[in-house]
Amino acid sequence: MGKKQAGTGPLSRRPDNSAFKQQRLPAWSPSLTAQTVLPTFYILSLVCLILGVWLLVTVKNTYELKVDYTDAGSCERCFDLRKHANAFRTTCTCTVGFHLPKTFPGAMFFYYGLRNFHQNLRRYMDSRDDAQMVGRKNNLKAPSSYCAPFDYDANRVPIAPCGAVANSIFNDSLTVMYNAGGTEVEVPLYRKGIAWYTDKNVKFRNPLTNNTFTLQRAFEGTTRPLYWQRSVYELDDTDSNNNGFINDDLIVWMREAAFPNFKKLYGVLNRAQGHFTEGLPAGNYTLSINYNFPAEPFRGRKELVISTVTWFGGQNYFLPIAYLVTSGLILVTSVLLTTVYVKVGKKGKNMEE
Repeated sequence: MGKKQAGTGPLSRRPDNSAFKQQRLPAWSPSLTAQTVLPTFYILSLVCLILGVWLLVTVKNTYELKVDYTDAGSCERCFDLRKHANAFRTTCTCTVGFHLPKTFPGAMFFYYGLRNFHQNLRRYMDSRDDAQMVGRKNNLKAPSSYCAPFDYDANRVPIAPCGAVANSIFNDSLTVMYNAGGTEVEVPLYRKGIAWYTDKNVKFRNPLTNNTFTLQRAFEGTTRPLYWQRSVYELDDTDSNNNGFINDDLIVWMREAAFPNFKKLYGVLNRAQGHFTEGLPAGNYTLSINYNFPAEPFRGRKELVISTVTWFGGQNYFLPIAYLVTSGLILVTSVLLTTVYVKVGKKGKNMEE
């Protein structure tokens, strides 16, 4: 009979005789007792309480003012005009006055806010062409099918940028005027540099034409989205280098919000000028709006949000309240467990057994 080959037989799959493979490694098996569990609960409750109070104080130190201009002031006329689908390219301007009760010191951030606008719908989020947004010529002339029905116009001319996300861009123009002793002074804003660095420099690029950066020529053979009032290469009147797919407002809009009520950065206060070196002074203001974005079709609201920020962000009470509620729940649980232990655990019916 021949020799039995190695690696065969009933013992061929036995693990090596090592501490790891034979599960002989030292292990720690904690014994949960009232003396260890209850103090842990109380400590967790205290930690959540401290964090909640700390975050609450931080949020209280932020300043925020919301100005709903959907149909306020003279904007009611524009609100009614935007109800009609055939009037989306008609210009309409309006003003809304508001009062700042106290000085908002430091850096001020200006946002536009939308309510009841669901950017988190799956079909809506998929309706875009990321390859087109990085300047690929093939996708510029032949948009992705995900963009349908916003990929071609009625004459089969490709749309740039395509998709429902780009087509529904927020396109109101906001100007804030400060009443300084009877004189209207425009609040200066930085309107560039408001997009994420990775978006501005990686995810969004303009197409090139024969290595020559002529933006209008780069978008030849395409048309603007259906509800836009100007082409993508004309988005910024003041800076030609902020047009096309690298326009800051477009980039900010294309990063979809997770909730139906959201705000997006519109500009940052320029504190290098006159009345605004220390922040936004108290007083009367006027918000001038070039009213383009319709709110009635989705039964939403539009607002200007003026806010300071801290290391924690803007004024948001969710997290501090969540910590305080968690602290209270843990404390109640701890008291109940302690009561049960005192009444039952010490009378021979110890729950540790």
